[in-house]
Amino acid sequence: MSELRKANTDLPYCITLTVVDWIDVFTRQVYCDKIIDSLSFCIEKKGLIVFEYIIMPSHIHMIAQSLEGNLNLILRDFKSFTSKQIINEIKVNHQNESRSKWLLHMFEFNAKYYRQNSEYMFWQKTNHPIELISSYIQYQKTEYIRNNPVEAGLVTDGEFWQYSSANPNSPLKISSM
Repeated sequence: MSELRKANTDLPYCITLTVVDWIDVFTRQVYCDKIIDSLSFCIEKKGLIVFEYIIMPSHIHMIAQSLEGNLNLILRDFKSFTSKQIINEIKVNHQNESRSKWLLHMFEFNAKYYRQNSEYMFWQKTNHPIELISSYIQYQKTEYIRNNPVEAGLVTDGEFWQYSSANPNSPLKISSM
């Protein structure tokens, strides 16, 4: 994370990962599946604990924790890996992505302004970590995540959103708080 408030304690955080320019990449199942696979890997191999999550069209919200206090490092690796995976998918299977030229142009354009991105920039630099220091804040952020697609007018009930911990058939294993 590049912001001053880094998720480096062992408390849970509410995190928001946003695609540059709020581009709606996660309207395609193939990209959402890459996110789920990467989160599953981080849970199994890196000690990430996910309590709540939702993949919206242009961003991801989650309540997550690392008991080793290295959530910022896990998120850094997650963002690096998923950006490469999704950009590669756009390049390789461009016939399945009607916006491939535009998407690659936008990711290339955004990379010009940051030295650490040599060719493409997929994720915004900030993760907006909010430390969940009380049960009230935890409840508030959980409700926000679960109702995000409802408030956006995408579904009538948060349980209907496929890529959400509110969905009883969620493809990601989550932990209880």
